[in-house]
Amino acid sequence: MPVPIPPPSDPPISRRIFVALGASATVAGAIASTPDIASAASGAVAARSVAGGAFDVEERSVAEWQAALTRGELTSRQLVERYLQRIESLDAQGPKLRAVLETNPEALDIATALDAERRAGKRRGPLHGIPVLVKDNIDTADRMHTTAGSEALAGERPSRDAFIVERLRAAGAIVLGKTNLSEWANFRSTHSTSGWSARGGQARNPYALDRTPSGSSSGSGIAAASNYCTVAIGTETDGSITSPSAACSLVGLKPTVGLVSRSGIVPISHTQDTAGPMCRSVTDAAVLLGVIAGADPRDAATSGARMADYVAALDPNGLKGARIGVAREKLTGYSDAADAAFERALAVMKDRGAVIVDPANITTVSKIGDAEFDVLLYEFKPDLERYLATRSPGVRARTLDALIAFNRAHADVELPYFKQEIFEMSAKKGPLTSTGYRKALAHCRTMSRTQGLDATFAKHRVDAIVAPTSGAPWLIDLVNGDAGSGGSSTTPCAVAGYPAITVPMGYTRGLPLGLTFMGRAWSEATLIKLAYAYEQASKVRKAPGFAGTAEV
Repeated sequence: MPVPIPPPSDPPISRRIFVALGASATVAGAIASTPDIASAASGAVAARSVAGGAFDVEERSVAEWQAALTRGELTSRQLVERYLQRIESLDAQGPKLRAVLETNPEALDIATALDAERRAGKRRGPLHGIPVLVKDNIDTADRMHTTAGSEALAGERPSRDAFIVERLRAAGAIVLGKTNLSEWANFRSTHSTSGWSARGGQARNPYALDRTPSGSSSGSGIAAASNYCTVAIGTETDGSITSPSAACSLVGLKPTVGLVSRSGIVPISHTQDTAGPMCRSVTDAAVLLGVIAGADPRDAATSGARMADYVAALDPNGLKGARIGVAREKLTGYSDAADAAFERALAVMKDRGAVIVDPANITTVSKIGDAEFDVLLYEFKPDLERYLATRSPGVRARTLDALIAFNRAHADVELPYFKQEIFEMSAKKGPLTSTGYRKALAHCRTMSRTQGLDATFAKHRVDAIVAPTSGAPWLIDLVNGDAGSGGSSTTPCAVAGYPAITVPMGYTRGLPLGLTFMGRAWSEATLIKLAYAYEQASKVRKAPGFAGTAEV
């Protein structure tokens, strides 16, 4: 039986858009500049054509929609209508996944305008007319809120888009709505439950409703997996893109810190935070990364961003001759099923021509955690308060102390299951000039980079290091939180600021398992090439079935 989860109060009707499904057509597609993708997409669509000219949105890609839109087989407005209908049927009704906090009341008008541009011969970019969902810690200067899941930021809207939202709109994307998350990106309590926020309640894993969607980008993971949108955006400090992607059988790409701007994103840590794609395929992740990556004057870390043509990296033979290191120590053993799936993944890579270097352990992996947490505690307060200063005078809190006081005053809403001890610990930390901060940061860089990933890459001369992303999604537990849920392979790349990509690796009792490829700084194109080749060889992903619990 599913774990009983207390439902949140019903969301206001104004946050939802009820639409009827308009007539539309069969979809076939490709990104015009990429013939091999075009051929594959056309074949996939032909096999999935729906009699009578109706269309569905399940498991459709950017390439497929772009081809259909270009050919006039449907409009972006019809596409938005269909996604909104699906959100309504699965989020507020049906399995009640609680992945979306609000939909964009302007989405249909934006889609109509983009349809007119397309008819006039204007195409803004690769996402022209494509619906995207973004995590609710990413600013949108429209009629939606940005709250990090907290009532403390509700009722007041940002005056400027986050830089990555500006990039999305410039590429023609339709920001369809804001997704639920682990409140404050899961940096409020050591006993928190992933996927819970005061605004959205407890989000559920679409593969088994009593299981965690993980976090903190819970809603983005659920939404992409459940076909609420074509692609989604999450953010990560340590595991918040890759872990929910693995839990929801997605491709999740955590870029090198500095490749994607953080301006206009509610922060935790300027040394580890980044936004990134959460998608159903490596191809869509490559397209989306190419849109959002780039230098931003508002984020100094992006001044040295090293971009690449990520779509060009999509090579089905990309594993041939690649040296793949296997990180076993401390990063395997989550379960017999996860270990068996990992061995099958290694066999697939070897069969596709990869040289498997086994083991290639990251020997410092257990020496990072305490110092990392200390760094995050130091950075959170000044980084958050710098962000809060950008919000309008109507915002309810401009300091961490004010947020702590707000939560205490509204404990029935904000603190019903777990408290805010991380907030309180951060509030007591000194400035970033403190000796304690400098020592912790230096330790993190040594253990994650110099003696960690850098040393492992150099010693074994590998192109990437692989490990299971984590174990299977655990049961939702609002009493004990996520404590004791098991580890993950996210920390080395998160602390180093290096890229990682997770792809579906298999299932155990219907629950998803993910495989992580870790890379050197700025090696996103290499990781995409390797992950794509593995994805195409393994063909693991299957859509969720919204089961009540795991298979027996």
